[in-house]
Amino acid sequence: MTEIFDRYGSLVYSIALRVLKDAELAEDVMQETFLRLWENPGMFLSGRGSLPAWLAVVGRNRAVDTLRRRKPSEPVDEVTLAMPTDFALETERHIVMQRVRAHLDTMPGDQRHPLELAFFEGLSHSEIAAQTGVPLGTIKTRIRSAITSLREALQA
Repeated sequence: MTEIFDRYGSLVYSIALRVLKDAELAEDVMQETFLRLWENPGMFLSGRGSLPAWLAVVGRNRAVDTLRRRKPSEPVDEVTLAMPTDFALETERHIVMQRVRAHLDTMPGDQRHPLELAFFEGLSHSEIAAQTGVPLGTIKTRIRSAITSLREALQA
């Protein structure tokens, strides 16, 4: 478990921090995500995807849930944290992120925009539909199509 945490902790933390914009809450989400895996390792099904992807989705979902429960507060100042760096892991993640960005740039805007709102802004499908004026079913279909397209591009 220590090896898994050391390898993927910064990934889960960075996703939570991006959604929550609060270092303490992001740390809590990271801890809850790994505690969930520790308590019930059977929740991760290797046939459905990779462990880092599963951890990223669980962490993002927990961050979104935290964001929805949180009451508005004063803005949080930027926090810089010193963390030991695993350059091999960072390089691997950087390469994957370049591939994701390149594919997002080629993706049709009607798929890319809802995907960005869901994953980077933490909006629910209903909130995206209300914000964009597009029917909820269409939003769900576009996000699902975008994720499928991205998954296929990354597996290629």
